[in-house]
Amino acid sequence: MKRSPSMTFVVFLSCILSPLFILTEFAAAGQNQKVEKWDFYEISLDGPTSGNPFVDVELSAVFKNGDKIYEPDGFYDGNGIYKIRFMPVSEGIWTYLTKSNRDVLSGKEGRFECIAASADNHGPVRVRNRYHFEYGDGTPFYPFGTTIYEWPYQSQGQRQLTVQNLKNAAFNKARFLAVPPWRQQYIEGPNSLDCFPFEGTSKENWDFKRFNPEYFRRLEKCVLELRDIGIESDLILFRPYDDGKWGFDMMDNETNDRFVRYVVARFAAFRNIWWSLANENSFMDHFTDEDWDRLFQIVQAEDPYGHLRSIHNAGRIYDHKKPWVTHVSLQYYMAVRSFGISPMLRDIYQKPIVHDEINYEGNIGSRWGQLSGEEMVYRFWIAYIGGAYATHGETSSGRPYGDGWISTGGELVRESPARIAFLRKIIEDGPQGGLNPIDQYYIPNMAGRIGRYYLIYFGKEPVKEWQFRLPDDALRAGMRFKVEIIDTWNMTITPVEQTFEVEQLNRYEYVGKNNSKVELPGKPYMALRITRAE
Repeated sequence: MKRSPSMTFVVFLSCILSPLFILTEFAAAGQNQKVEKWDFYEISLDGPTSGNPFVDVELSAVFKNGDKIYEPDGFYDGNGIYKIRFMPVSEGIWTYLTKSNRDVLSGKEGRFECIAASADNHGPVRVRNRYHFEYGDGTPFYPFGTTIYEWPYQSQGQRQLTVQNLKNAAFNKARFLAVPPWRQQYIEGPNSLDCFPFEGTSKENWDFKRFNPEYFRRLEKCVLELRDIGIESDLILFRPYDDGKWGFDMMDNETNDRFVRYVVARFAAFRNIWWSLANENSFMDHFTDEDWDRLFQIVQAEDPYGHLRSIHNAGRIYDHKKPWVTHVSLQYYMAVRSFGISPMLRDIYQKPIVHDEINYEGNIGSRWGQLSGEEMVYRFWIAYIGGAYATHGETSSGRPYGDGWISTGGELVRESPARIAFLRKIIEDGPQGGLNPIDQYYIPNMAGRIGRYYLIYFGKEPVKEWQFRLPDDALRAGMRFKVEIIDTWNMTITPVEQTFEVEQLNRYEYVGKNNSKVELPGKPYMALRITRAE
């Protein structure tokens, strides 16, 4: 709230606060408060209500711990209450001093103790080794995403059902909208919304200079519910989809900038936040690349903790090479229908590649929501064997509002989630830090760790036998390897009894002695896992 404290997107999250969140919120006012590393400390202050506190009042606090200094902005939370949230990044005593253009909010001092993180708290996710991710404590993070665009805007029962299904699934990242799209059911009927990001009730009378804190409190609750079950919140700040009805996708630059600052001030202290500047930004024709540049730079400057930042396209792709973009969030279906494209994208961008929309498993009328379970799992394997990551989604005709899980969350009903969980276990059991392509220019269906671990995916090809052949000038004659046959659809792993000893074929390849081969069942969606026997 240092520069422009208009706080637009804060209301949807705090309506139904969990007991843990309430405890953290109110206990933070105490001077002897203990807060876990990477949890959040909250300052709550009484302040002025006259004028427009979202625009007129500037507020921040300087937090210090040794040579570590952070200055997060605060925000107005309504009813004369101002808040500043802070995520401590190291253990020990932190002190703070508030700053404001209002005397009643300025010069407030305090301290708290940051204690060690609990077992399930690994910190925020960051980029690791250029193409992969890890938590703040160094634990590898392998994104297995899902899409639930509108789940925060459903009934409490539907939201609880979504969380319960996510608890039992393999997904550890969820993409959803910070602002609902226009839908008829959101303005009338049993599922109508009772609060919106801004004060007002329609396109004609929104007050874009006044946020609705209640809206953002509800949204915060959703983010924290995901945090508590180990799921990253890929929060999408902007989107099209208003059809000229609400106008949230046609706000002017001043409003957009103020909205971004408000959302960052409220959410940046939550360790499980990722920033997605937009969903299908290509459909927002009035935004220029310079507009997106500016918004990215605001997020980068206002977020003291450097949470991950990207943007999702529909047609024209934003330049992910720009320094404020941490990873590539891509909607390009062909990239996961063929081997070799993900390695090429890694070479182009030199950043992690996340295929955040690869079509959806389902049966709706739109072609983007008609994948079979086999095709969805196939595309996941294509992504991961290429050293990249992927995001799931499923649709269902006949479900409320048509699109099913990707729109409203609720219940996972299709075939791919179990097979995606099986793949996740294979990835997590593999080389620490993630898969990288091996000899990608000649063998695009192989990834792993040279000399130690190889994962080969045959895709839709019904292979009956595979000659044992590994590319590597790092190999040596006499090395021995174990082989397992993986049925990616039936989720079985069958060890091959034979141990394979290699000999050099040429300067690029080693083969099994005596022209040894691996017998396969001759059906699609098979893979091999090859590991050093020594």
